[in-house]
Amino acid sequence: MRCPKCGCLEDRVVDSRTSREGATIRRRRECARCGHRFTTYEHIEHENLVVLKRDGRREPFSREKLAAGIAKACQKRPVSTEAVEALIERVMQALQERYDREVPAEVIGQLAMEELRRLDQVAYVRFASVYRRFQEATDFVQEVRRLEGTS
Repeated sequence: MRCPKCGCLEDRVVDSRTSREGATIRRRRECARCGHRFTTYEHIEHENLVVLKRDGRREPFSREKLAAGIAKACQKRPVSTEAVEALIERVMQALQERYDREVPAEVIGQLAMEELRRLDQVAYVRFASVYRRFQEATDFVQEVRRLEGTS
């Protein structure tokens, strides 16, 4: 692993724990050069899943793309990294259980929004604004009203 502080490729594992019912391994690492400690997560890669986009295109599923979208929605919110990882694992598990080869992009977005709604309502609205392509301020207002109606 490359150290996020100095870029060194040498580190040692300080602590290793399984999480998410054994689906993920969390490792605390320490850089051999600068001593900076950082956390990495190891998980099973799901290579065969293909995303069917709205415009009919197909592209390989990217866990990193899902994680980036969720992390962006949770940015500057009181949501821990562990909570975000757990959310991503729940979405991944649901996808694995329901789909073998192709998954519609809408399903991924809906699953992520359901999980975000339970985790943090502001993050949910942020994610929904991108996923549903909000164009006007009234789109935000309608989504917040819909959210208040389900609470």
